[in-house]
Amino acid sequence: MSWVSRQPRSRPAPAWIALRWVGARLAGRDSALRQADWLLTVSVLALTLLGTLVIWAATAPMLAQQGLNPHTYLLKQFLNVALGLILMLTVSSLDARQVRLYAPALYVLSCLGLLAVLTPFGSVVNGARSWISVGAGFQVEPSEFAKLAVIVITAMLLSDVRHGQTRPAPKSVGIAVAVAAVPIALVVAEPDLGVTVLLALLMVGMIALSGVRLRWLAGMAAATVLTVTAVVKFHLLKAYQLSRLTSFINPSADPRGTGYSAAQSKIAIGSGGMHGTGLFHSQMIAGSFIPEQHTDFIFAVVGNELGFVGACVVIGLLGLLLFCALRISMKAQDQFGTLVAAGIAIWFAVQAFINIGMTVGIMPVTGLPLPFVSYGGSALFADMMAVGLLQAVRRRRCVFTS
Repeated sequence: MSWVSRQPRSRPAPAWIALRWVGARLAGRDSALRQADWLLTVSVLALTLLGTLVIWAATAPMLAQQGLNPHTYLLKQFLNVALGLILMLTVSSLDARQVRLYAPALYVLSCLGLLAVLTPFGSVVNGARSWISVGAGFQVEPSEFAKLAVIVITAMLLSDVRHGQTRPAPKSVGIAVAVAAVPIALVVAEPDLGVTVLLALLMVGMIALSGVRLRWLAGMAAATVLTVTAVVKFHLLKAYQLSRLTSFINPSADPRGTGYSAAQSKIAIGSGGMHGTGLFHSQMIAGSFIPEQHTDFIFAVVGNELGFVGACVVIGLLGLLLFCALRISMKAQDQFGTLVAAGIAIWFAVQAFINIGMTVGIMPVTGLPLPFVSYGGSALFADMMAVGLLQAVRRRRCVFTS
């Protein structure tokens, strides 16, 4: 009898096991990748890529003139995009029911962040205490994540409909208003007028879409009128906010002061013509004649260097994104998913309208960035997480109906 020695089987490396597990998760029947809305994904990626190029063109000449690395903002934005895509994939892999369970935690964290901004940890930028410095030149803006928090917590409360009813109870609507009022009040204290208006419109829009009775909408309209009247009567606006509104109403009042940004923005867009000067070829952008041209006034750079055609491409991609969000809202499996997707659509639509509107002179100047196009980590992270929520809502419908 002879013994035959056998070589022990080699076990697969842990890295290979992990890679196979990730591949199975991505390729599985119910995976986030297979159930993704690719039209939404393509529009977001196109906007992000175009925004990154325009940010590079808006900042490289200025940095080169200062003897600094002209690719600094490009590299930072690439890092922001990479982290944002990871956040988008992570959120999209969640079940919509998990998102509903996490809504209170997101809301509490958001309020804590807004509170931290009002402490000595907060940093004042352009008259508003909206930022928290985290070192290495990076800052976090909690109000960006407050938009997400208001959407998910309001959707959670308004989707709590009793059996046999088709609309939220008055108690649920009242609680939703009270809960959303907390982050709105904290943003008012910063103060950030643009985000305040956006959060208020988010709350009102989602309540209107939840199917409440008309008397609730009439009551909210009356409360809005009273609030605006009180703000004007008791002079609650800060000096710089009042100056911006004055410049909007009368652009020639202070053309070298508060009206300078809007005036230069309109000149830049008008001088771009049909096809623009081309990226890196604009003397106006190279001379930094437009303040905050890589953040709040990025659309002016688009209009100047890419012309009317480039501006239409950006607006078209934003419109495609909104179409996808509304389609997901209409086909959502439950009321929570419907309101989340609708809230995100309202967010992107209002913010894009205000940002583009202030660059062409039809809206007062605010600090709202252009979604997916303006430079900034916090804004891009929140935008990508919102897209992940849209994908999660869509995936729940696909899984349910398959």
